[in-house]
Amino acid sequence: MSMFGQVYVKNNQYKIKGDFHHLTPNTPIRDADAGWKLLGVTNPRDMTYMHSYGGEAAFFEALSQGKLMATRCDNPKCEYKGSVYQPFRVHCPDCLGKNTVIDMTDIAKKSARVHTFMVCERSGAFNILEKPIKFINIEFDGVVTILMSYLSIGEPAMGMRVVPIFKKLGPTYTILDLSWVPVGTKENQLPEGFSF
Repeated sequence: MSMFGQVYVKNNQYKIKGDFHHLTPNTPIRDADAGWKLLGVTNPRDMTYMHSYGGEAAFFEALSQGKLMATRCDNPKCEYKGSVYQPFRVHCPDCLGKNTVIDMTDIAKKSARVHTFMVCERSGAFNILEKPIKFINIEFDGVVTILMSYLSIGEPAMGMRVVPIFKKLGPTYTILDLSWVPVGTKENQLPEGFSF
């Protein structure tokens, strides 16, 4: 039995373990209108991507622990010193200095509100979110940027107060580990694997 490919880093190098190549037999493509004449073959292949988070790794790790991390410019020479960024930005877009990582979970719980929203009835081939997807842009007190995410419960409305929920059980270590629900939502109403 083959093991799907896994990657870890040791001595600052990628270490690759397992099977990254999953070949599937070709199947014929036939013309049903011409006596099932052969026109070609399907050639299915699985691809494994190794995606490095670099300086953003702290953000994705924290989601799995129920925390929402942001960054802040602390460069005393920056005209915009003190600016807080969510989504997470490793470097200040104004002075290009390295930002400080901060925990903004409490700010999100106390001040997050829907800035704008969009409801998506159809999505791409690899979408795993339940449709319709309720995309929301979220603003926070004291944060200079707006975060795009999705609402798991309820119907979005501009100005609506929301709180973050985190996929702590079986996290994917992607942005999908963060979602939002209206203020007042009970823990037993949350999607499977999510908690406050």
